[in-house]
Amino acid sequence: MANDLTLILGGARSGKSGFAEAEVTARPGPWHYMATAQAFDDEMRARIAQHRADRANGWVTHEVPFALANALQTVPDGAPVLVDCLTLWLTNHLLAENDLTTEIAALQSALDARRGPVWLVANEVGLGIVPDNALARHFRDAAGRLNQRLAKQADRVRFIAAGLPIALKG
Repeated sequence: MANDLTLILGGARSGKSGFAEAEVTARPGPWHYMATAQAFDDEMRARIAQHRADRANGWVTHEVPFALANALQTVPDGAPVLVDCLTLWLTNHLLAENDLTTEIAALQSALDARRGPVWLVANEVGLGIVPDNALARHFRDAAGRLNQRLAKQADRVRFIAAGLPIALKG
């Protein structure tokens, strides 16, 4: 099966994860869920638990706050993969002071090598005000550049607003 890549962008609570999960589960399972969040506090632990509970049976969950490129290589050819979310993955690397250029290049190579459908969920963070500090501006810029690179690589790009998908590409 040839590479089949969909990038799903949107704001917080726009419905992008639900949209992505519906697209993935329309395919035969098992479905592979690449979870990138890290639980640093009780509120985030509760969010992660709720996300898990909301998913239907049939998901294989991979906890990958950092090693996303490697994890993509372990999924059998043809199996549907959902990455949720790239923005948290990027944040993890940014806060760990990892080389973003190297990490993004490894991710893009793994996506090119993947033989099966992949859905990538990411936040569109550049629609608000200019952040007031250097770290937040660096994050916003890095997220915007990542989204642009992956949108170029993707077969389809969808923007989700108020739960409604808008086709940007494909």
